[in-house]
Amino acid sequence: MEQFDVLVIGAGVVGSAIARELTQFKLKIGVLEKNLDVCYETSGRNSAVVHGGFAYDEGTLKARLCVEGNREMTKLSQELDFTFLRCGKVLVGKTEDDLAALKRTIAQGERNGAANLKLIDKEELHRLVPAAVGEFAMYSPNSGILDPFGYTIALAENAAQNGARYFFDQEVTSISRQDGFYQITTSHGAFRTRWIVNSAGLGCGKISDMLGISGYHVIGSKGDYIILDRRTGSKLPMPIYPVPSNTYMGIHVTNTTDGNVIIGPNAELVTDFSYYGVPQSNMDYLAESAFRIWPHIHKADYIRNYSGILPKWVDDNGVIQDFKIEIRPELAPNAVNLVGIESPGLTAAVPIGRMVTEMMKEYENFPLNPEFQPKRTGILRFEAQDDQTKARLIAENPDYGEIICRCEKVSKAEILQAIHNPLGVSTVTGIKYRTRSMMGRCQGGYCQMRIAKLLEEELGILPQKLRYAHRDSWIFTGTVRKEV
Repeated sequence: MEQFDVLVIGAGVVGSAIARELTQFKLKIGVLEKNLDVCYETSGRNSAVVHGGFAYDEGTLKARLCVEGNREMTKLSQELDFTFLRCGKVLVGKTEDDLAALKRTIAQGERNGAANLKLIDKEELHRLVPAAVGEFAMYSPNSGILDPFGYTIALAENAAQNGARYFFDQEVTSISRQDGFYQITTSHGAFRTRWIVNSAGLGCGKISDMLGISGYHVIGSKGDYIILDRRTGSKLPMPIYPVPSNTYMGIHVTNTTDGNVIIGPNAELVTDFSYYGVPQSNMDYLAESAFRIWPHIHKADYIRNYSGILPKWVDDNGVIQDFKIEIRPELAPNAVNLVGIESPGLTAAVPIGRMVTEMMKEYENFPLNPEFQPKRTGILRFEAQDDQTKARLIAENPDYGEIICRCEKVSKAEILQAIHNPLGVSTVTGIKYRTRSMMGRCQGGYCQMRIAKLLEEELGILPQKLRYAHRDSWIFTGTVRKEV
């Protein structure tokens, strides 16, 4: 049984941020993930918005860590080579009640440290977002959008680059403690560690119970989304939100870093954390609601839908609570327990990682890792280069001259780099998340089988062993016709 200094349970954006922070010290770090890749759950199923920090109660961890994460996102994107756009965001209103609510939101944001929030009139709103529907708005210039797959993968790859080891398809089934060490049993093995970090996202309550820290009631809030074709992107320079309630930001319209538009989410309380279906009635509701603030939603532009589930910690009255980040030595020595890390967890991930590290250092002195490298280089986007650079790349590597994904203009060279990724991921969706292949208008109709063939050839995977995304998502289950 292999022994570690720290095992992080959960390889989402927060777990990977924690792992990256810990690699700044001379520690043997492992990350256990029940899925076959990072960002298969909450981290990859969201609006991809970098929040400003104005929507959370003063004095909460959500407010403080969100503002910290927002401030450093530009620097992080440069260090880790993922796409981030500080495009701003507007919250549109129409009534006197809306105006009063936006004034309260600005006041709360200013107390939280969110900078440069202001009310704007209809003329200024239409100058910023010509297609927005509203009489006035709150403008948050420091809000932005990022690529959630690219961000999570960047954190994980940089953690791995600095020595952290990722173990996929390792669902934790039990935890015990003996002689100052934890033994973690998973679906495929066993691990021994001095420290545990529970960053299991939707599974945080289950892991907390295994640690002996019981009593947390975690519910799921399921949100559905519609993705619109990239031809709609020019009509939306920044996200448009309605006036928020105390617990819900409302159905909004969000631009993406790749030019698509996302509609959603709604919010439905669920107990099944594995069902991601999107009923037609929900899609109709999303479109009708979002049309009131951005009237450019047409079924002809729909290319896909998806949903995500947020883990919300609630009290006995069902009231949503703040992030819980704790060490309870009387119940679980050398264990950091994270519960209810929902929105704004994407924005706050790195500050959360820093906070966890500092809490652990109060119990143990970790020696610095002088070889820590904060920078990571991602896969070069061929389509984003100018003609001269494209010509040079093709001359150096002819694989850049072969386009595998026609919709997103993804070259064979990019696909091959993704196949040989530092985390060892070999699913079709793993390639999709790293290159944007299969994310265009045809959703993989042209390129998916070509990607599958490259995976087989490069990694020596038999066709019947190739998986789309999850453990049992076999792509080929039999022979269509027999060669003679």
